[in-house]
Amino acid sequence: MSKREDTDLKNIIGLTTAEEILGEREIGRDKLVIKGRISPDLIDEISRRKKEPDWMRRMRRMYLEIFNKLSTPQWLEGIEELDLDELSYYVDPGVERRFSWEEIPKDIVEAYEKLGIKKAEAEFLLGLNAQLDSESILLRMKENLLKKGVVFLPLEEAVHKYPDMIREYFMKIFPPEHKFAALHGALWSGGVFVYVPPNVKIDTPVEAFFLIGSALEGNFEHTLIIADKNSSLHFIEGCAAPRLSRYSFHDGMVEIYVGENAHVTFTTLQNWSSQVINFNNKRAIVERNGHIEWVEGSIGSKVTYVYPSAVLRGDNASMESYVITFARDGHIKDSGSKVIHRGRNTRSRIVSKSISMRGGKTIYRGVVRILKGAENAKSYTSCDTLLLDDKSITATYPHVQNDEPTAIIGHEARVSKISDQLLFYLRSRGLNENEALSMIISGYISDVLSRLPFEQAAIIRGAIDLEFSKYGRVG
Repeated sequence: MSKREDTDLKNIIGLTTAEEILGEREIGRDKLVIKGRISPDLIDEISRRKKEPDWMRRMRRMYLEIFNKLSTPQWLEGIEELDLDELSYYVDPGVERRFSWEEIPKDIVEAYEKLGIKKAEAEFLLGLNAQLDSESILLRMKENLLKKGVVFLPLEEAVHKYPDMIREYFMKIFPPEHKFAALHGALWSGGVFVYVPPNVKIDTPVEAFFLIGSALEGNFEHTLIIADKNSSLHFIEGCAAPRLSRYSFHDGMVEIYVGENAHVTFTTLQNWSSQVINFNNKRAIVERNGHIEWVEGSIGSKVTYVYPSAVLRGDNASMESYVITFARDGHIKDSGSKVIHRGRNTRSRIVSKSISMRGGKTIYRGVVRILKGAENAKSYTSCDTLLLDDKSITATYPHVQNDEPTAIIGHEARVSKISDQLLFYLRSRGLNENEALSMIISGYISDVLSRLPFEQAAIIRGAIDLEFSKYGRVG
């Protein structure tokens, strides 16, 4: 790869490690925060500042009650330092939402430029919602998106403009079924609402980019996507944070409704800094002949728990999930996918690729559930792990439950190590150790990357290459 090509790759939607680019400087200024013990009064204050209708305030309170009743799952690890009482639950960055980069303070624009967001928006995105801390600060839409009648706006605004639609779907696709999902429902702030009308095809991506600007923040953005009959959408979710003095907590949610004959691709490029504790709740409901494709590139964060999921409710509905995780230096990546087959002739394919180095820990945790009556359902799961040294750890916890005798289910798992012989061979051909490792890993994840558009494949491949360039010898 030429030097020019390498530079170009680093500038695609936040590819370069956020910690390196942004350093330790907090992003934003004159912030207004809401913090303290989580209580009904705190919930009411968030709702008041957002000028929400009373039904949303009551909904928040209901989720708070559920949160208080539920216990923290005992199997969670790596979150010992998380103290909910010391976090800021709402952080106003002090910047009103604008529609052009020129109206945003220069120091904030500079951060997005360094991450490549401004360039990406100009070159190949139809729409961009940029969020800093708890609020959207920039909303950009190209004319083609507007002409097709697509709704693309911050969720807070949608609560007022489309209340019936929000009440129908919000926290219904992913209800508060565990403690941190309930916490999200009580404290959510920011995020995006997308509605794609019937028969509208949006093949060029739209993106929401979430940036945590300082330490001890709680970030609770909510993305709600509704793809109506015969529509299609490609949505990119980007995440980054500077190097923080202490941890921050991300507890986001993505809900997607895939209508009849609709197709949604949801790509996440998660590159939080290494002080972020990351929970991300993601689920889709898929109707007849609909299709959801999840692509999860999880590179950053100290701890990540994420399981892109789907309920295949309609006949012939389908899901594909491709998850690539990278863990290093004692970090934990607990990921996988979950799918429930309800309709007849439904299909699911789950592919997980994880890489561990320098004492990183990767875990595959997946669920395949086929209900009685889901005739001729087919599900295939493949989870592979590549360990780069003896300090790294991996574990696999698949759960398969089948109540339908006509279903076909396949599952395979594999753990591999890079042999000294292979490294020696590649080095004898003129490659240094990091170049050899990058080549091996590119081959290891090539079956996933080959399914992605060039820009996305380059992002994930380049991010991993940068990890090796930073750390020198791996073993």
